[in-house]
Amino acid sequence: MIEGAVTEDGVPTIELMFGGQRWQAIIDTGFNGDLELPESLRSQLNARFVGRVTSLLAANQRIEEDVYLIAFHFDGSVIQAQATFVGGAEILIGTHLLQDKRLQIDFPARTVVLSNVSS
Repeated sequence: MIEGAVTEDGVPTIELMFGGQRWQAIIDTGFNGDLELPESLRSQLNARFVGRVTSLLAANQRIEEDVYLIAFHFDGSVIQAQATFVGGAEILIGTHLLQDKRLQIDFPARTVVLSNVSS
């Protein structure tokens, strides 16, 4: 189980470890990929290029991005995930990374809980 918080601006977040450092990561339910990471992390994560992808953004805007495979610690395990790298310092977690999780966001209590789904 991973616990997080809802920011004062109403953004659900959890903390993840990348490159030996804790990062606040935004849970973006409108993003159906795995991860969007700061460009500054690419060399620290042994990112392996796997191809290009076309992403559909708001207002029907399409962009092409390079996609990389990375391994990182997530909820007690090392997992493989696909990541894109962008300028800036934000980390976005997409819904594909959460496909085996239950996401509970309690906005009044400002809590976020990611838990495993029992089979």
